[in-house]
Amino acid sequence: MIDRYSIAATADQLKSRFKAENTEPHQPRYNAAPGHLLPIILQHSPEGMSYFYWGAPLHQGKNRSMGEKIINLRAEQIIEKPVFQKKLRHYRCLVPADGFFAWRHIGKKTTTPYRFVFPEKSILSMAGIWEEYQENEEDHVHTFMIITTLANNHLSPIIDRMPALLDEATEKIWMNKESTTEELLEVLKPLNVPMEHFTVSHRITSPEINEASLLLPAPASNQFGNLTLFD
Repeated sequence: MIDRYSIAATADQLKSRFKAENTEPHQPRYNAAPGHLLPIILQHSPEGMSYFYWGAPLHQGKNRSMGEKIINLRAEQIIEKPVFQKKLRHYRCLVPADGFFAWRHIGKKTTTPYRFVFPEKSILSMAGIWEEYQENEEDHVHTFMIITTLANNHLSPIIDRMPALLDEATEKIWMNKESTTEELLEVLKPLNVPMEHFTVSHRITSPEINEASLLLPAPASNQFGNLTLFD
């Protein structure tokens, strides 16, 4: 599961990278977490940034709970369920990011957080699916999920899964309204590029903390604050 990422870029950097206007106040997110209102780019309106909540409600209808969220969609699940295939065709989005976090399991109950940074510290995007929910007659809630794949050859010794990362070439396919289902599924394969990775502070676990220091390397430790032998 991918439940943390960062987008520390400024509004001007995002505009330059994605050619999308930012119409709402933007602040860097060093610790983007489920439930946060975050910038994405919709397939049907790529000229501007939209701000949606990360995490679709677990249930629909009257039993829907915004407290329990689905934050990831496995790429393998898309071909298994027609509802996901429909979302793939009509509700695609880009999720800008400059890195993501994941926890390495070093025991049954022990984990260590790592940060993964893209080549040359560039801004890439993660493939996403967005949704709209009607809370009542007046209020609509917009959410998104990040699509994940199996970890590539460089990361599989550390983690099992990673975001479905897109570069500028595959972004064009993902956002093209004429792309076929086969073409879209092809770009969801693991982006096999070497990525810098290092351990970070367990403070990343707290979604309330949004500090640039979270992006810095920290000694490898488990969730209890004990140093480990992994780096």
